[in-house]
Amino acid sequence: MDLLNNLALGFGVAFTFQNVLYAFFGAVLGTLIGVLPGIGPVATIAMLLPSIYALDATPALIMLAGIYYGAQYGGSTTAILINVPGESSSVVTAIDGYQMARQGRAGAALAAAGLGSFFAGCVGTIIIAAFAPPLTELAFKFGPAEYFSLMVLGLIGAVVLASGSLLKAIAMILLGLLLAQINTDVISGTARYSFDIPELTDGIGFVTIAMGVFGFGEIIANLGQPAEHREVFTKDVKGLWPTKQDFHDAWPSVVRGTALGSILGVLPGGGALLASFATYTMEKKLAGPNSKFGKGDIRGVAGPESANNAGAQTSFIPMLTLGIPPNPVMALMVGAMTIKGIQPGPQVMTSNPELFWGLIASMWVGNLMLIILNLPLIGIWIKLLTVPYRFLFPAITLFCCIGVYTLNNNTFDVFLTAAFAVIGYLFYKLGCESAPLLLGFILGPMMEENLRRALLLSRGDWTTFVTRPLSSGLLIAAALMLVVVMLPAIKRKREETFQDAA
Repeated sequence: MDLLNNLALGFGVAFTFQNVLYAFFGAVLGTLIGVLPGIGPVATIAMLLPSIYALDATPALIMLAGIYYGAQYGGSTTAILINVPGESSSVVTAIDGYQMARQGRAGAALAAAGLGSFFAGCVGTIIIAAFAPPLTELAFKFGPAEYFSLMVLGLIGAVVLASGSLLKAIAMILLGLLLAQINTDVISGTARYSFDIPELTDGIGFVTIAMGVFGFGEIIANLGQPAEHREVFTKDVKGLWPTKQDFHDAWPSVVRGTALGSILGVLPGGGALLASFATYTMEKKLAGPNSKFGKGDIRGVAGPESANNAGAQTSFIPMLTLGIPPNPVMALMVGAMTIKGIQPGPQVMTSNPELFWGLIASMWVGNLMLIILNLPLIGIWIKLLTVPYRFLFPAITLFCCIGVYTLNNNTFDVFLTAAFAVIGYLFYKLGCESAPLLLGFILGPMMEENLRRALLLSRGDWTTFVTRPLSSGLLIAAALMLVVVMLPAIKRKREETFQDAA
């Protein structure tokens, strides 16, 4: 009864005209920034933080939350249509979604992503409402050693994910980890590997690498092909709605992705990104060697998209109940709460019940708005496929440059993106997948921080990673995954799949 009373309070708050308006504004803005390459929720929320001074706490947080989960919807659009992930969690969506678009099935891919996202968003919100207290107990048990082991598991998952050479996948992860070391040391405060370039003291931005390797790299790869083989978006698009077979294939992936994303979203250090990678890996293994994964399988779109949306929703649990931000967006949300004089933590539920339950109820409202808005707009996104490539690639280049420049108002980032574009083209020619590099780059700083914390707490004792039950369990899972993928039979199947996809 308490849950029903709390939800009734939440919907009473969420359905006021002001809060509905701000939920709508946040959802639409989130979708737009997800669709536009190079612009993400972190930059947008950071830019909007000054505006919340004039708002009450509840509508301000409802709007910022709408931007976050709206961007998860929008990020899949560019990933599917032009192979440019709008969000880091949409990287794996591009693998099969883009292939579906090339086959004239972009509508089905976008609809699967939208419907999977809606289902996962609703389930994630139910989990927040019903299971926030017990789930936070699990997060309480995670110390630095457990976080580090979780990230090791995520990187091993990226090796399994790569459909080509294991050696190349490992090399890409290591390169990503090395690139992540270009920053300022968190403990000593000294710049590392910046080569006396001031812009590198804060590290290389995720957008810079993502846009260079995925956005510009794809453009250069297409322009490097003969005109008759160049990717031109003029194919007839058939099936603007998933077929019965698509629904039959996709719904188990949606359920599994939602379950996995809901769990990983609660754990700091993983969230939507790890959920999408882990779900893609799981679906690929469950589908078997004869599947169309990597060549346009709808399960490779529906599963990861459900996982990243469920992870985005449940990542609010540690932020609201513990005051621990599991990702940069939640860190900004904590900042927004502090600006409004609210101390994030367990007391939010008791001292600000209208805010806590109003925010949760607004997520249902926002997800419903997103599905109503996005599905009818599929036709508009499909129009992009009719644009000749000679018109499309300058537009993509312009949006990428604008997006990269506006993050720091610095031309250095644009030049750095151009450098990564050349590197991305080299990866394309060498047959190296860029997704493991990106995961290594994102998890690198968090891995290092938690590794050093764990060693500081254990006074330099490395056995802390195997003596703590949760940490050792995660490391054992990572080792088993690596052993399985190295088995001769599995290795042969991987090589066959890689040859088929080439």
